[in-house]
Amino acid sequence: MSSANPSGHNWNRKPKAEEEEEDPFDKMISRTGCASFHYAVQECMAEHQDWRKCQEQVRSFKDCMMEHEKQRMAELHRRQKQQQTTS
Repeated sequence: MSSANPSGHNWNRKPKAEEEEEDPFDKMISRTGCASFHYAVQECMAEHQDWRKCQEQVRSFKDCMMEHEKQRMAELHRRQKQQQTTS
């Protein structure tokens, strides 16, 4: 198996310089509030090159994303109820 997989993740990615445009994926992760957990997974993968050794970081990232999704859904339901009462 080749270590250079263009369709896979680049675990050795360096942080971008300030003047470069931010990646849409990075923007999306930043909006969730889970960026630090995502970067911890990336750092672990860069160090170990084995996702099985990064399960603690993966779980923390997953938990953060699930909490974000729960809050997002609660906000969506609140807005839907608010629209129904004003209609």
